[in-house]
Amino acid sequence: MKMTEKLSLPLAHKSLIPLAVGSKTSLGHTNGNVLAGDIGGTKTNLALYEFKDGHLFLVKQKSYRTKNHSSLLEIIEDFEIEEMAKIDSICFGVAGPITKGKVHGTNFPWRIDTKKLIKALHLKSIFLINDMQANAYGLAALEEKDLDHLKYGSKIEGNAVIISPGTGLGEAGLFWDGSAYHPFATEGGHCDFSPRNDFDLEIWKYFQQKYGHVSWERLLSGQGIRDTYQLIRNVSGEKETDAFKAKMAKEDPAAVITKTALEGSDVVCRETLDLFVRFLAIETSQLALKFKATGGIYIGGGIMPKIIKGMNREVFTDNFMQSGRMNSLLQMVPVDVILNDTTALMGAAYYAAMNLE
Repeated sequence: MKMTEKLSLPLAHKSLIPLAVGSKTSLGHTNGNVLAGDIGGTKTNLALYEFKDGHLFLVKQKSYRTKNHSSLLEIIEDFEIEEMAKIDSICFGVAGPITKGKVHGTNFPWRIDTKKLIKALHLKSIFLINDMQANAYGLAALEEKDLDHLKYGSKIEGNAVIISPGTGLGEAGLFWDGSAYHPFATEGGHCDFSPRNDFDLEIWKYFQQKYGHVSWERLLSGQGIRDTYQLIRNVSGEKETDAFKAKMAKEDPAAVITKTALEGSDVVCRETLDLFVRFLAIETSQLALKFKATGGIYIGGGIMPKIIKGMNREVFTDNFMQSGRMNSLLQMVPVDVILNDTTALMGAAYYAAMNLE
């Protein structure tokens, strides 16, 4: 496929976003079976698809707790593909920086090496791409129902950005060449958090004492929600109820905090959620400026779909529009929350399909 050729994604008859991708064959010209994976710090999702006449047909899908397994190979073997030889192309989207077909997970302990996987599975090739790059490819498969419009903009053609707070904080860009998008991975979530006021500075000091380097991921993640909550709880002097302590001990603390915040039953939880939304707005606006993302910002990850209906949207929009002379540019930028949790998986599947031989 030529770099100027648009990628046709038939799952969405009216694709939200056209992509241009370099590959050996044009999507839709070669049929076959593809195995796709979305590998993150919390979950690993695998799916087997039949790719036929430009369409993906789901054959099998299964989800795993990443940290319950010692390797990706162990999960692939558990997936029980009856005839591995019938798989024509494989692509895994992995949360971590990929170099020469190798990656060490950022928030999980695996080391993945394509050469070792190819040898173990008796295959010709396996493609590894960053999980955020997979999310970018998956955008083209989304429909309007898969998005919640957090902030409207002018919809001017231009670069786009994805930011995904979850177990960690993923960020990726989509370069607009005038007719289509070219996704690329970044590790921007690990850049330094920057305080805006005295309270932010106290937060920075708290995180710096705990972790040393204070990245945006330290705050905009599930663990970040837990840490921020604990700081605010300590400062406020508000005591936890016994029932709340029991929930925190049995369930995912970040989920308990955000759910309690949305219910409005605990002021510390609500303040924690508002602060999370504020920081997300700040980093999102910074990405909009750095990438000049008039094509839009897409917020993925596992946290936002769970809080979008009950969060204070004004906290986001007010803090998004805080860049002085550049507010006129930010006003143009639409911001959408991705509701479809299979976006990265579909993106990896399409990437595999584009490399069918």
